[in-house]
Amino acid sequence: MSITAAMVSELRKKTGAGMMDCKKALTETSGNMEEAVDFLRKKGLSSAAKKSGRVASEGAVVADSAGSIGAMVELNAETDFVAKNADFQAFVAGVKDVVLANAAADVDALKGLDYPGTGRTVAEELTHQIATIGENMSIRRFARIDAGKGAVTSYVHGAGKIGVLVELQTESTDEKVAALGKQLAMHVAAAAPQYLDRDSVPADIVAKEKDIMRVKAIDSGKPEQIVDKIILGQINKYFGEVCLLEQAFVIDPDQKVGKLVAALGKELGTEIKLNSYSRYQLGEGIEKKQDDFAAEVAAMNK
Repeated sequence: MSITAAMVSELRKKTGAGMMDCKKALTETSGNMEEAVDFLRKKGLSSAAKKSGRVASEGAVVADSAGSIGAMVELNAETDFVAKNADFQAFVAGVKDVVLANAAADVDALKGLDYPGTGRTVAEELTHQIATIGENMSIRRFARIDAGKGAVTSYVHGAGKIGVLVELQTESTDEKVAALGKQLAMHVAAAAPQYLDRDSVPADIVAKEKDIMRVKAIDSGKPEQIVDKIILGQINKYFGEVCLLEQAFVIDPDQKVGKLVAALGKELGTEIKLNSYSRYQLGEGIEKKQDDFAAEVAAMNK
């Protein structure tokens, strides 16, 4: 298979590795992009595991909570200018209120619900807003958490760039629980955990990480008899990086999040469980088309 410059460029963006290393990785994997990423990681040449999707689209993430229910919505627009528009901000807040009041199954179901105060559905109001504002918009996703007897805390960072919901299961109504929820939501915004705990990490992901660790350890000359011990230490470190309950608390790095929650429960004489969370970063996973003006000018003069 022919390895093109575009393929090498894409792999460089994904991994941060050098051009020649990317070309070699693609050659060795017959152009398979995912396998090429793993190839570079095994060689210690990629930081792809720590990269989230590129943030490119505009819009806003809003989040709110009322007692045991929390809601979060991402609404996308074409430009940052429109994302700051008062009508846009009012609409995304209105959609969030609809999510807060209704347990819709998905975005299509959400669009079929009534949008308050208009006599229109959410979908019809979206069309109305597009016509009024003059720019295409889309409701990309939403999250809703109903904690039952527990409490949900919301947090929005960076004027709508990151939104977080955190669910704490407890029967305590002590104000310290609410304070902890807010701190945990801020932690999630900053630390971007990928999973709640190690049991939540898919087995195939763990296997892949261990395989990469094994190859790197052997390639570095480590004796075969200690490789398993090295992997054990490294996989525990991996869990500490990607699992919320095992992350070092950003406000006090000497404490793990899980132990912090347990400590408050012990202090209040009740059980507190960090049951779930949701984190949205505006535009994550969406590639925004980049205009190549030089190429356009060159094409015009051919």
